[in-house]
Amino acid sequence: MAEEPFKGDQKHGTSVLMRWENAFRAKWVPRLPLWLETWHLTYLTLLWSGLILLSGWLAREALHWLWLTSAMVVAQYLSDLFDGAVGRHRNTGLIKWGYYMDHFLDYVFQSSIVIAYMLIAPGGLSGYFVAILVLSSAFMVSSFLSFAATNRFEIYFFGIGPTEIRVAIIALNTSIIFLGTSWWPVTVPLFTALLALGLIFMIFRTQKELWRIDMEAKRASQKGPEDS
Repeated sequence: MAEEPFKGDQKHGTSVLMRWENAFRAKWVPRLPLWLETWHLTYLTLLWSGLILLSGWLAREALHWLWLTSAMVVAQYLSDLFDGAVGRHRNTGLIKWGYYMDHFLDYVFQSSIVIAYMLIAPGGLSGYFVAILVLSSAFMVSSFLSFAATNRFEIYFFGIGPTEIRVAIIALNTSIIFLGTSWWPVTVPLFTALLALGLIFMIFRTQKELWRIDMEAKRASQKGPEDS
């Protein structure tokens, strides 16, 4: 039986902004300079993550530094949007390398954002931000484990994907700059609880689907010898 080809570069599912995002990417990928390679774009996430940590540190004294965080979110969106697309367009061939490095650096970027928020949070909320980092990372772990079991890579949950999350982060940064963080003692625990509920629901749905796949495979294997 032939081995199923690796599909880590093929994302399944849809999100609210996917239609416009795909059109934007298709228009600009052929126009990017030839010296800008897929691995350059992937490694840029390290720079964006470092600058987010710097902006979080500086925002302890002046919240307007969160504009830098938002700018880095936009920058990472662009580099993340085009890194795989450039590789496919130019047939670079770094499919498994891109899958590994791109998503590991996504985790680094995600962690830098949570740490930056923890730096500016009112006292007593640090534990919630640790929980947020653990829970948000668990969504990524679930995606990777599901992909290992099904060869279907899904990063969209309830119609929400990385792009929608970035938009929400920019909106959150803007509200913090103008309103401060006095409302966080109420909203941060609430957000943590909602994130936990979303994770529980996603795990339940995923394990149910994997159970179905296993039982179908079992029935097929039992039926085969009888038919031969």
